[in-house]
Amino acid sequence: MEHSVLLWGIFNLFILVMLIIDLAVFNREEHKITIRESLVWTGIWIAISVVFGIGLYFYMGPQSSLDFFTGYLIEKSLSVDNIFVFILVFSYFNVKPEYQHKVLFWGIFGALVMRLLFIFLGVALIERFEWIIYVFGSFLVFTGIKLAFETEKEVHPERNPVLKLIRKFFPISNQYDGANFITKQKGKTLLTPLFVVLVVVETTDLIFAIDSIPAILAITHDEFLVYSSNAFAILGLRALYFALNGVMKLFHYLHYGLAAILSFVGIKMLIADFYHIPTPYALGFVALSLTLSIAFSVMFPQKKKEKK
Repeated sequence: MEHSVLLWGIFNLFILVMLIIDLAVFNREEHKITIRESLVWTGIWIAISVVFGIGLYFYMGPQSSLDFFTGYLIEKSLSVDNIFVFILVFSYFNVKPEYQHKVLFWGIFGALVMRLLFIFLGVALIERFEWIIYVFGSFLVFTGIKLAFETEKEVHPERNPVLKLIRKFFPISNQYDGANFITKQKGKTLLTPLFVVLVVVETTDLIFAIDSIPAILAITHDEFLVYSSNAFAILGLRALYFALNGVMKLFHYLHYGLAAILSFVGIKMLIADFYHIPTPYALGFVALSLTLSIAFSVMFPQKKKEKK
C-alpha cells in the first residue's frame, strides 16, 4: 500500500514536535525522573497510540488498524527487553539518574532514524527476493529459542566495535561533565563518558532492531504501519524505563514470553505460503504470552540466592 508524502510528512512532524516538547519544555533542566512523572508520560504515549490506531480504522480500514495494534504490541513487548540492557549499561557506567533521560532521548531519536532505514530495506528485500522471508522467519525462531535458554544478560562495552573505533580516533575524558557529551580540558576538546554511553545505547538498539523489524514484517509489509507502530513503541520506551526501573528483576519469566512471541512470528513467516495465521489470532497470542509470563513472575517470585 502506498501512502502520500503528505501523510508521512504529517506523522514525522508530529513525532518531531512531541520530541521537542519533551526535551525543551518538560525536561528543559536535568532532573531525576520520578515514578509518577514516568507513569504519566507512559500513559500519554499509550493513549496517543490508541487514538492513532483508532484513527487508522476510519482512514485506512479495520485491517490496517488491527495490523497496527498487533505490530505495536509486538514492538512494545520486545522493547521491554531493551530496558534490561539500559539498566545494565547505566549501572556499568555509573550514570546519574538525572542524566539518563538525555541519553535515552537522543538514543531513541537515533533509533527512529535507523529503524526507518531498516524497514524500507526489509520491505524492499522481501518484495524483490521472496525467499528472504524464510531467512527472517528462521532467524526469529532461532532467536526465540536462544532467548528462552538465556540465563542472565551481560553488558560488555569494551567489546563494542563502534566504541573501539571512536576511541581510536577521538580523545575521551575520564570524567563526566554534567549532561554534556563534549567537554574541554586544558584547551582540548574531548568526548565525555556520557557520549560513550550514548554510543552503547545506540548500537544496542541497532542489535534489537535486527530482531524486532523482521518480527513486525510477519504481520504486515506496509512501511507506514511498520514504522508508525515501531515509532510509538520506542517513543514510550523512555518513560517506561523510568517507570519499571527497579522492578524489572521481578519479571524473571518475561523472557520466556518474549521468546514465545519471536518464535511464533518466525513460524508465521515460515508457513505463510501454506497457511495464513489471521492477525486477530497473532494479536491474541502476543497478549496471552505477555500476560502469562508476567503473571507467573508475580505468582512464583524468584528465590534469593543465598550468600556464601
